[in-house]
Amino acid sequence: MTEPFHTPDRRYLVVRGRLWRASNPGLADDVRDRLVRQLMDARRGVRDALREGDAALRAARAAVQAAKVGLGERGPVWWADGAKDYNRHLARNSPYADWYLGLGLA
Repeated sequence: MTEPFHTPDRRYLVVRGRLWRASNPGLADDVRDRLVRQLMDARRGVRDALREGDAALRAARAAVQAAKVGLGERGPVWWADGAKDYNRHLARNSPYADWYLGLGLA
């Protein structure tokens, strides 16, 4: 499996041709580390809750959402230039299309 790569502006990771919003690079290292630990704990909680039932699963998924919002991967965008968010769009159907097609991966 190849590692995901960033768009030239570092706003997105590209995984199998799809854009996924990258974490906010402006977060302090200690904040990022804390949020990543919370995200990993929450993902383990989702795994465990899949065996337990709906209430536990809802709580675990809410914890994943909260960590991802804190990291800037969901919720309001972390950039301030007013550019639209293309999270979850196919790279070939976005303003990154020419760049992506130029990589020869599509």
